[in-house]
Amino acid sequence: MLGFGDRGWGFALIAGALMTLAVSLTGLLIGSVLGSLIAWAKLSGHKVGAAIGDAYASLFRGLPELLVIYFVYFGSSALLTATGNLIGIEGFLGVPSFAAGALGVGIISGAYQAEVYRGAYLAIASGELEAARAVGMHRLLMFRRIIVPQVLRFALPGLGNLWQVALKDSSLISVTGLTELMRTAQVGAGSTRQPFVFYLAGLGLYLTLTFVTDRFFEAAEKRATRGLKRIHG
Repeated sequence: MLGFGDRGWGFALIAGALMTLAVSLTGLLIGSVLGSLIAWAKLSGHKVGAAIGDAYASLFRGLPELLVIYFVYFGSSALLTATGNLIGIEGFLGVPSFAAGALGVGIISGAYQAEVYRGAYLAIASGELEAARAVGMHRLLMFRRIIVPQVLRFALPGLGNLWQVALKDSSLISVTGLTELMRTAQVGAGSTRQPFVFYLAGLGLYLTLTFVTDRFFEAAEKRATRGLKRIHG
């Protein structure tokens, strides 16, 4: 059943695992954009921006992930249908499952990434920023040469954890009909009446993805901190 022949589910499970990887990575990238904007709003010093950032983080960290995915999938489809009806397009217009799922994961991840980036920024030594201002470095250059490299360095451990969360949250996207790993395992279990075999195969593939990507983040963290280790060594 798990082979790669005509009757095997091996290729389908591998394809589902790759879809899981794709939607998780896309969701993490969307979350990085949203998280950066929310972190900037909370650090800006403006009351309105800080209030919006706090509200976003509190809302999407407090809601169940499945509810957010349902809201994004059905809400965006309803909005798209209403927009289509206004311009003369009749009938239901659904948002693709991949787009809705990746956006849902990204919105959730962005709420957590905002706190990671905010904490990473606050970890930068204030003397470095003061020195940059003292030599006349303008904001864009200081942002590119000092802030971004150090924020990424300090944020990498937290981002590694949030990647694992995004990978697990992607299993919830099966409710939208996207054929990712969890959905493939469900279909295989129902078709063959061998749920233990297919869910065990899904478990193995999820752990494989987790192990491989975790090694990637560890390597990236070691590379990002290699200069610090030489200094302290």
